[in-house]
Amino acid sequence: MNSFDVIVIGAGIIGAACAVELQALGRKVLLVDALHPGAGVTAAGMGHLVALDETDDELDLCMLSLARWDAYLSRKGGLAEHAQCGTLWVAEDEAQMAQAARRVHRLAQRGWSASLLSGAELARIEPSLRKGLAGGLRVERDSAVYPPAVARELAARLVAQGGATRFGTQVLRIGAHDMQLASGERLTAADIVVAAGTGVTSLLPDIPVFPRKGHLAITDRYPGRLAHQVVSMGYGQTEAGSDALAVAANVQPRATGQWLIGSCRQDGVAHAEVDPRVLAQLLRSAIALLPCLAGMTIIRSWTGMRPATRDGRPIIGRHPVLGHVWLAAGHEGLGVTTAFGTAQLLADLMLGRPASIDPTPYSPSRFIHAPAHAQA
Repeated sequence: MNSFDVIVIGAGIIGAACAVELQALGRKVLLVDALHPGAGVTAAGMGHLVALDETDDELDLCMLSLARWDAYLSRKGGLAEHAQCGTLWVAEDEAQMAQAARRVHRLAQRGWSASLLSGAELARIEPSLRKGLAGGLRVERDSAVYPPAVARELAARLVAQGGATRFGTQVLRIGAHDMQLASGERLTAADIVVAAGTGVTSLLPDIPVFPRKGHLAITDRYPGRLAHQVVSMGYGQTEAGSDALAVAANVQPRATGQWLIGSCRQDGVAHAEVDPRVLAQLLRSAIALLPCLAGMTIIRSWTGMRPATRDGRPIIGRHPVLGHVWLAAGHEGLGVTTAFGTAQLLADLMLGRPASIDPTPYSPSRFIHAPAHAQA
C-alpha cells in the first residue's frame, strides 16, 4: 500500500495544475488518471484564455488565473503554442452594442484592456467579418493555447519536483483517506483531490456535475486570413431551444493557420458521436459572421463533454461530508482559463491560508450540506 500527502484524481489541465501547485508547497503528491495527461475534456476544448464577466465571482477567478497564465507563458509560451490573438466580441444590433459597452467598463475596472469598436472599425481590423455589423469590443490580452501540451508539461514538472504519477488505471472508489484502483492497488493519502471532469459523479454521486456536450470543427490551413478570435456577443448567453441546443459562434485562429470553430451547448445527450444536424447549425452560425468560411475545407470535427454545474460555477473546496476529500471540478468551458487560479484557490483552502479570492461562490456546500457528524 502506497501513501502520499495528496492524491489528485484527474490529469487534465486543472488536475495537473493542482498537483504541481501542491507539490511546490511541500506536499508529496501523486497524480492519477485513467488515460494520460491532457486527455478527456482538456483534449477536446478550444483552449482560449479569456476574461469572462457574467458574474463578479467568475471574473475574480478569471483574473486570478490569467495573472498566473502570464507568468507561465513567459516561460513556456512556445510549448503551449500560445497565440496572442485577442478577442473580438461581435455585436449584431444596438442591444448587443450596449452590452459590449458594459463589458468594456467592467474589464477596464479590473485593468484588462478592452475597447469599443464601431462597425467600420470592426471591418477595418478584421476584414473577413460580414458587412453591416453594429460593432463590438476588442479585448487585446485574450489569447489561445493548446491545452493538452500544457497538461503534459505540468505532469512532467510534477515528477521533476519529486511528485509521482500513475496513468492508465481507473479509480474505482474513494474513501476519506484511501482509494481503490482498477489494477487492485490501494492508495492512501492525507487528502484526496477529485478533478476528474465529468467522471466526478462516478466517484462522488452527491456532487452534481453533469456532461454538457459541445461540437467543434477545424479547417484546413488558411494563414493570414483571421487575426482575432471572433465571438458572438451571445456566447454563453444564448438560450437553448426545445432540443436543448444553444449555439453562438466562436472562431479561433490557430498558430497552424487553421480556424477552430465552436461553440454549442447541448444537455441531456450522453453519446459522444458527432451529430451532423448540430454540426451544420454550428457552421451556419460561424458562417453568418465570417462568410468566407463557406468556401473553406473542414478537415475534422469532434465533440467534447464539458463538466457543468446547475448554477454555472465550478466546485472548488472541501467536500462537506468527507472532510479530507477536495473538489476542483465543474468548470464547463472555462477550465483552461481558470486552471491556475483554481489551483491557487484550492491550495489556499487546503493549507488554511487566506484565500486569494472569495471562495464562497465555489463551495461544494452549496449543493450538499454537511450533517452534524461529518468527518473532520
